[in-house]
Amino acid sequence: MKQVQNPIQGMAIMAGAMLVLPVMDAIAKYMATYEGMSPGQVTFYRFFIQLVCTLPLLFIGGGLAAFRVNRPWMNLLRGALHAAASLLFFVAVKYMPLADVFAIYFVEPFMLTAMSALFLGDKVGWRRWTAIAIGFIGAMIVIQPSFAIFGWTALLPVACAFLFTLYLFMNRAIGDTDTPLAMQTMSGIGGTLFCAAAIAFGYGALGEPDFAPSLPQSDLAILLLLILGSISGYAHLMVVRAFRLAPLSLLAPFQYFEIISATILGYTLFGDFPTLLKWLGIAIIVGSGLFIIWRERKAGETGAR
Repeated sequence: MKQVQNPIQGMAIMAGAMLVLPVMDAIAKYMATYEGMSPGQVTFYRFFIQLVCTLPLLFIGGGLAAFRVNRPWMNLLRGALHAAASLLFFVAVKYMPLADVFAIYFVEPFMLTAMSALFLGDKVGWRRWTAIAIGFIGAMIVIQPSFAIFGWTALLPVACAFLFTLYLFMNRAIGDTDTPLAMQTMSGIGGTLFCAAAIAFGYGALGEPDFAPSLPQSDLAILLLLILGSISGYAHLMVVRAFRLAPLSLLAPFQYFEIISATILGYTLFGDFPTLLKWLGIAIIVGSGLFIIWRERKAGETGAR
């Protein structure tokens, strides 16, 4: 049965999810800064607890029958890509301000548009190519001072954005073959397995401290990890729900709410606040992204490119 659309409810759910999701990254930064837990271990807990949180919903929705997936290996790969992107993001927020990482990460819509044109044959006109170029200039404005301070770490959000773009491509490839809850569960399995392997190789073979295995050392750490995994599981289900209630073109701009939440959390918890130059870069990135979304919507309505 076709989902009845409710744009207002969809926008409200999407806005709520986007404002909540940066809490995950603030927790990851807190765990690295004050609890001494490596980003690799935090990422593992994120996907493992996400899996634990979504399994009860799966069984309530129909037990093992609801867990049946038509493309299990592709769903596991989705989870691995998502976990790899999350790991790079958590490493970045360990060393950099939250708002800076989010601003650089938001080159992802430009990557998605460009890759859709190059590999899927989607038609992208000169206006959107121009917006992509301007958006990357905005990213460079944010990256340049960050690179001077943090070195190659400042490019981790770009790599994260690329991996997340591949993850979105996997979503498109799988399409509607499986239920969102089954896909989320498989993503949790794939992500957990990837993180376990990353910890074993990154710390066991390379001795990299950002992959060091550890257990939470306080009740607060346990609580924060539970919140982290719960947000990971349920907030992404909120996003799926929102996209079933309202069209993509209407919901896409709400992703930039994450910068608002990240800036507030970064300043409140860690005393980080973007400089005027970085605000300029953020404004250029957001403006270019919103223009691409507007052109996509207009092209869908009129056939113009």
